Amino acid sequence: MDNQDPQYHPAGDIIVLDRGEGTTAVIHLHGATVLSWKCHGVENLYMSQSAVFDNKKAIRGGIPVVFPNFGPWPLGPQHGFARIKRWSIAVPPRKDANGDVIVLFMLEADEETLAMWNYKFRLVYTVVLTATSLMSTLVVHNKDVKSLGFTCLLHTYLRVADLKHFRIEGLQGLIYVDKLKNGKEKKESREFVTVCKNYDRVYKDAPKRLNIVSGPEPVRNIELVTFNFPDIVVWNPWEEKAKEMPDFDDDGYTEMICVEPGKVLVPITLEAGQQYECKQTLICQF
Repeated sequence: MDNQDPQYHPAGDIIVLDRGEGTTAVIHLHGATVLSWKCHGVENLYMSQSAVFDNKKAIRGGIPVVFPNFGPWPLGPQHGFARIKRWSIAVPPRKDANGDVIVLFMLEADEETLAMWNYKFRLVYTVVLTATSLMSTLVVHNKDVKSLGFTCLLHTYLRVADLKHFRIEGLQGLIYVDKLKNGKEKKESREFVTVCKNYDRVYKDAPKRLNIVSGPEPVRNIELVTFNFPDIVVWNPWEEKAKEMPDFDDDGYTEMICVEPGKVLVPITLEAGQQYECKQTLICQF
């Protein structure tokens, strides 16, 4: 199964960016979640067919925004609240002089977020669709009179035709934290990282460029370029855990890999009035 079109969303909930020639992106206002990114007609993001679109639960697939916490959180839901809040459109979609399509979303503190996490903040999330890339930039503004600490991540679900024909290039030599082995740290010895089991690792001090290659039909060669995202999470639930998640297709683990840039191992501290910008760019290589 390698055809996914967003066709099940109520009017008013989604924003469609269309650059022409089969290059599009679809973003849901719930969580400002990118649901789809097609480059010349080829879908590059995985979306579970069992995903729930109730404007309450986090959407299973695409690119959810994780903030202000990565992982279990004693103050609120796992991975924080950004991915389950409705964002506003700060600047509607528009084309620039190059024909690239740009849209800005915003999320600010409200009664619900303050009850969980008593800080005033503003998130500005910019999505830019070019002929060959999708750029996602998150800027965190501290609008409070006190400092705040947070972690953040873009929980990117990449689509693969067959997980047996998948590899990540650029992680060799890095230290990773194995979340399935109580946080044990180990050095990655492989030139090409592949996945053949339940996998949940956080790679430290990752390079700013990685290549994610999969195939055979269609062949996808995606370059991941990051800014201020020093950590890379690689995750696949594999068969048993996939079946435990009601919003995840039982066989979905064979068609996806999460390669998630973030700042998660060491929290960021922002003083009053400061901001933090981080970015991922996914580039189709032909």
